[in-house]
Amino acid sequence: MRRAAWLVLIPLLFLALFYFYPLGSIFALSFEGGWVQPLSKLLTDNSIHRVVGFTFWQATLSTLLTLAIGLPAAHLLARYEFPGKRLLRVVSSIPFVLPTLVVAAAFNAVLGPRGWFNQALLAAGQPPVEFINTFTAILIAHVFYNTTIVLRMVGDFWSRLSPRIEQAASTLGASGWRVFVYITLPMLAPALAAAALLVFIFNFTSFGVVLVLGGPQFATIETEIYYQTVALFNLPTAALLALLQLLCTLALTIVYTLLSARLSRPVEPRAARLRPLRTQRAAWLSALFLTALAVLFIAPLSGLAARSVTRLETDRRQQAGPPGFTLDYYRALGDDPRNNLFFASPARAIQTSLVYAGSTVALALLTGVPTSWLLAQQERTRLARLLDPLLMLPLGTSALTLGLGFIVALDTPPLDLRASPVLVPLAHTLVALPFVVRSLVPALRSIRPRLRQAAAMLGATPRQVLLTIDVPLVGRAILAAALFAFAISVGEFGATALIARPEYPTMPVLIYRLLAQPGALTYGQAMALSTLLMLFTGGGMLLIERLRIADVGEF
Repeated sequence: MRRAAWLVLIPLLFLALFYFYPLGSIFALSFEGGWVQPLSKLLTDNSIHRVVGFTFWQATLSTLLTLAIGLPAAHLLARYEFPGKRLLRVVSSIPFVLPTLVVAAAFNAVLGPRGWFNQALLAAGQPPVEFINTFTAILIAHVFYNTTIVLRMVGDFWSRLSPRIEQAASTLGASGWRVFVYITLPMLAPALAAAALLVFIFNFTSFGVVLVLGGPQFATIETEIYYQTVALFNLPTAALLALLQLLCTLALTIVYTLLSARLSRPVEPRAARLRPLRTQRAAWLSALFLTALAVLFIAPLSGLAARSVTRLETDRRQQAGPPGFTLDYYRALGDDPRNNLFFASPARAIQTSLVYAGSTVALALLTGVPTSWLLAQQERTRLARLLDPLLMLPLGTSALTLGLGFIVALDTPPLDLRASPVLVPLAHTLVALPFVVRSLVPALRSIRPRLRQAAAMLGATPRQVLLTIDVPLVGRAILAAALFAFAISVGEFGATALIARPEYPTMPVLIYRLLAQPGALTYGQAMALSTLLMLFTGGGMLLIERLRIADVGEF
């Protein structure tokens, strides 16, 4: 118990200094002149009403579209066997782990002004299609990003439901539609509600997609916080918006936690036997739908990779060299363009991202490993029941809000860190810590106590038990947690966009700058940098799947 008392100070001190203190500073700044003025501003300011209204509108519509596409696919994955099923599950999960800037760059590569589709239209003498800076772009990118949530949560829950009730209703004469509405849908309600709420939360706090694909005419709470902070340096208004968003996301997260607790208790839990598609018509329709779904997942990412190694005919006016395959964009990543608006070369951005990611891994493991060990040892105690939800609070908080809190709070001694390079790894660690703990706790709980007891009876000290029993058995889980922290750090954009020093941008920040600049070379650099970022994060997540212990983990 004494060791537990000391170990609990590690996460509590970290959260107190870098989560509760910054958020408390936002509260203080929002109500610096009392409660009347902020509440009056919320109730009477039409610009805030428009921002809040559009945030809820786009999140709601994006969620409905995601459910409309994901629900039929979840049904096919849950109840039928068909060629390419495992591949579809893998491909559909890739977009969810990608940074938002990579997703935005991928759609830009396919449907942007210099994208494949518009270049083909120009070559055919047709006017280009306006996709970037439209509401449609925001919706499609959100569907691309979040469909896998519906496939995993609803599909997995659906596959565990017994089909006997549906079969009984069909035997009594109910049509397929009546069976779905009155039997299947009520049984799926917990998973469907939890998936819809989680998708809504991600859409509600979407930043990179709205900022890059939506453009300045579409302002959500998240992008407005960024605009008020960076462009206007209006910290009181930004803090008020951050407080409003924080209250909304925390309320949604609490409801999601209550709903997700019901997913482990499905009605009539008996896995259905997978069957092939019965008729040729059903097989063709299913194949057509699954092909369209695969194109939605594959086309943007493959278009991004192809555009990073291709010089188009229309690029001749802006750069030398014949059209076709080229590695010039990757070679240009080492250039230092001192005659434009950039403060650093892409090569320095890559180096900065890797240094920040390495620091984040070290901080996340130093904080997460003792915390996970404490939670595993104190299972079912009051301490664990209090500490576990406390560690999950950063998941319900926007990264941009955390970044704003750092700017507001960490500006006076002894925590004057606004000009310090350590500020970015601290923010990344705060985002990564819940994932690290969720990765390690189940693995530590899977260690049999008899092994520790046998070592202790043979004379091993607690330190020797830790080094010779615990660490070797959870080594794969620790490596997976480190990869998780690395992937989160290297792709994080929301908080980094506010707190990163201009001369030391990360890869996502520099991609945003490159996409905002004219010129074929800078566009090609953005595509090359986005492709490298996609490989970093995607490769890390594939390694995590290989390292994950069977039936152990909460990814």
